Amino acid sequence: MPPEQEALLILTRRQFPELEDVECVVEPILKGGSDRRYYRFEWAEDRHPPMVLMVYTLARRDNPKFVPATHRLAALGVNVPAIYAFDEERLFVWLQDLGRDDLHAHKDEPWQERRPLYEATLRQAALIHGVSAASLSPEEIDAMEPEFTEGMYEWEQNYFLEHFVRGHLGRETPLNHAAEPALKSLRQRLADLPRCLVHRDFQSQNVLIRNQAAWLVDYQGLRPGLAEYDLASLLFDPYVVMSRSERHDLLSFYANLRGLNLVELREIVYLCAAQRLMQALGAYANLYRNQGKTHFEQHIPAGVRNLSLVCDEAPELASLLPLFT
Repeated sequence: MPPEQEALLILTRRQFPELEDVECVVEPILKGGSDRRYYRFEWAEDRHPPMVLMVYTLARRDNPKFVPATHRLAALGVNVPAIYAFDEERLFVWLQDLGRDDLHAHKDEPWQERRPLYEATLRQAALIHGVSAASLSPEEIDAMEPEFTEGMYEWEQNYFLEHFVRGHLGRETPLNHAAEPALKSLRQRLADLPRCLVHRDFQSQNVLIRNQAAWLVDYQGLRPGLAEYDLASLLFDPYVVMSRSERHDLLSFYANLRGLNLVELREIVYLCAAQRLMQALGAYANLYRNQGKTHFEQHIPAGVRNLSLVCDEAPELASLLPLFT
C-alpha cells in the first residue's frame, strides 16, 4: 500500500477504534476536476459497510460547504450519503459509500432503460427546487455559496470568453463585440427570475444509482438560483448524448411533477442551457490548458455542439454563434 494510503488508513482506524485490527483495502477514486481527493475503504469480515474518505482543502471556498449542505439536503429528504465522521481540523469527511454506478455509466443503454433513472434523478431535484429563496433567512443564504445574480451570470460569461474564446480558440473579443447585447440580455433576464435552491453542478457523474434510485453527490455548490439551470445542466450534459425527444420527455415529466407550464419551462431551460454550457466550456478549457487535466479537452466538441443547438433553437441567442463556431 502506498505510504499516503497507509497514513490515511491509520487515521481512519483512530477515528473508528472498532476497526483497528480489521483488514482493509484502500482504493483511490480518480474522477472529477476538483482539488478534493477521494478514497474507498472496504473492510474485511463485514465489520463495517464500505466508506469513502473525502480529503479537501481550503483552496476552494465551496469545499467547507459540503458538510452543512449534506445536512440541509438530508433534512429535505434528498438522497445524499450519510456522514460517518468529520474531522474539521484535518479537513477529512468519512462518508457512506454509495457504490460505483453513476448515471453517466448508463449513457449507452436504450432510452427505455435510462428514462426511469433520469426520472428518479429529477424527483431528487424537485425536492431541492421546492425550497424558494424567499423562504431562506439572510443567515442561511450567507452560509451557502453566492447566489445566482446578474453579477454571477456575468462572471460565468467572462469565464467563457477568457478561457474558451480567447484562451482555447485564440479569438479576440473586444468589449463592444457583437454578442455583448445578447449576453447582457441573457444575464439580466435570468437574474430577474425568482430563485430556489439549486445543486449547481447537476450532471450525470454527480448522480449515483442504487437499486434504481438516484443519490446526489458534489452538491457543495448548493445556493439560490434557477431550477432551470439544474435542468439544463442535466439535459444538455456534454458527457451524455441525448436526443431532442428525450429532453422533451424529461421536461414534460418535471413540469408535471411540479405543476409547471411546459412551454414556459422549456424557454427558460434553453436560456439557462446557453449560460451553463458557456460556463462548462470555460471550465474545460481552463482545466486542460492551465491545470494539466488534459482529459477535459475531449468534452469540448460535445459542449460546442450542444451550445450551437441551443443557440439555433433560441433566436435571441443567435448572435452568440460567431463567438465559438
